[in-house]
Amino acid sequence: MKVLTVVAVLSLTLLTVPAIAQQKPPATPPPAAQKPATPPPAAQSQPPAPFPEGAKIAYVSLQQVAGDSRDGKAARTQMEALQAKKVKELDDKRKQIEAMQTLLQSPTLAEDKRLGLSKDVDRGNTELQRMQQDAQAEITELETELMNQFQRKLAPLAQQLAKEKGLQMILIANPQTMYWAEPGLDLSAELTRRLDLTAPATTAKPPVPDSRVPPAPASPK
Repeated sequence: MKVLTVVAVLSLTLLTVPAIAQQKPPATPPPAAQKPATPPPAAQSQPPAPFPEGAKIAYVSLQQVAGDSRDGKAARTQMEALQAKKVKELDDKRKQIEAMQTLLQSPTLAEDKRLGLSKDVDRGNTELQRMQQDAQAEITELETELMNQFQRKLAPLAQQLAKEKGLQMILIANPQTMYWAEPGLDLSAELTRRLDLTAPATTAKPPVPDSRVPPAPASPK
């Protein structure tokens, strides 16, 4: 019996290449009569490598699938929205505490009010720490939930793809365990395409009626 192994939560490492310094232009301009050099033809995009016949093992990049698929982009939008919301809440709390601390430094502040304000600052700092912990927990919870949803959608698609191609294993591309692999074994694009087919299509909103249309004339009595 063929065994399908899908390993999760690994991703490719992005490699950066240092930029090459541009050469200085020649000091003497070319003669006016000289024709400009013909620009090189635009690079043609290479077609995807064919899947090797008889292969029993393939691989996918979860990073690529998550980055290119509609589900992955929607999940990233959710995460960014929650993070922005929590950052604003924490910033507002910090500004509130800073305002009270500034007022504490005022030499004209009455002593009885200074004592109460000092307690408010301490209470605010405690609340800020609690808000930071709660925000981190909420972000982690959403991240875990979205990741589980993503993997639940991806697993049956990977199983079906492996069955169609007669594979025994689909691996997750990871530079620590995969030094090199035949490009044709990469099923990331196909898995992304199938995942997008399961995503609900966005429907266009109906047009909003123009409120500026004048009312119909009243019928004569």
